[in-house]
Amino acid sequence: MSPRSASVNEELRRRSRERLLQAAVELVGERGFEATTLGDIADRAGSARGLVSYYFPGKRQLVQSAVHRMMHRTLEEALEREPSTDDGRERLARAIDAILGLARDRPVLMRQHMAGLLHGEGFVQCPEQRRLSELLGDTVARYGSADVCADYPMLRAVLMGAVFAALVPGVPMPVPALRAELFHRYGLDWELGVPPESVAEAGAGGPDRDLSRFFATEERPIGP
Repeated sequence: MSPRSASVNEELRRRSRERLLQAAVELVGERGFEATTLGDIADRAGSARGLVSYYFPGKRQLVQSAVHRMMHRTLEEALEREPSTDDGRERLARAIDAILGLARDRPVLMRQHMAGLLHGEGFVQCPEQRRLSELLGDTVARYGSADVCADYPMLRAVLMGAVFAALVPGVPMPVPALRAELFHRYGLDWELGVPPESVAEAGAGGPDRDLSRFFATEERPIGP
């Protein structure tokens, strides 16, 4: 049997990494961070346990990358949903609603994400995080920012602050109140994006449990 080509090996590595990311968000969402082991994640992904450390230094980095993937794909869906628009104010409203929606619908994952950011190992720079930054930076630019390098970190900070406020155990702030504050800050009309009453009317009583669309584990032609 001839050895696999470099492109075949790269595709197999891509699929393995995607399966690990998907397994991480599924299991942490179901059980919590502490109750989920790297072995559990590898088993759910159908991967050898030693393969996890090939892609990620540890569980915290794996989970942070997985949540960043969930965040940037959720944001992509919100920004590109029909009717598509280039209006910067509408896109900023959609971005705010997408991130606040994650706090509302996936509190276990988002609470762990916030805790991970404050951990001694800090912020993980990964492809998933970079894509999230690109999307938020583009949103700020389309909104009309004259200084994206200053305004993007501020948007990131206020969104993280709002998520934290929504998830504080015992004294969470309601998402509609946080949305109102953010919309006031950026001069956005309440009807933009997806107002909370629209979510209720649509019968969105809980999160979509199927996360597979966020992870590109489908097979692609990889040659001989």
